[in-house]
Amino acid sequence: MQSDEEQIRALVSTWMAATQAGDAETVLGLIADDAVFLMPGRPPMYKSEFAEGMKAQAAPSAPSFEGHSEIREITVAGDWAFMWTRLSVTVKPKNGSAPMARDGHTLTVLKKQAGKWLVARDANMLTPSNCSGA
Repeated sequence: MQSDEEQIRALVSTWMAATQAGDAETVLGLIADDAVFLMPGRPPMYKSEFAEGMKAQAAPSAPSFEGHSEIREITVAGDWAFMWTRLSVTVKPKNGSAPMARDGHTLTVLKKQAGKWLVARDANMLTPSNCSGA
């Protein structure tokens, strides 16, 4: 049986792979129903809004995503955990437009429900970064 930390690391790996594959259903299955996403300059986003965006990103004409998540810290306290990561994401539009890159830190609160870790809160502090187009 995997430790809590191993399960959380597996969640991050699954999230990244599913996002890059455009697998919205897998990503949404990793999120608690009452999840809240926080981003600079935007109002809080709830799971239903996140789901709309994820499903749009899975459309054939949607851009492709590449990303890397480096977990810097995971702390588990019972059925709650928090994680600090360094995340870089590149969005590549299908229409040939220049790629858009973002980089920065995230702070994620997870909760364990029915034996499964889920994202409950996520503060995404990514900002635009240089992108060579590669």
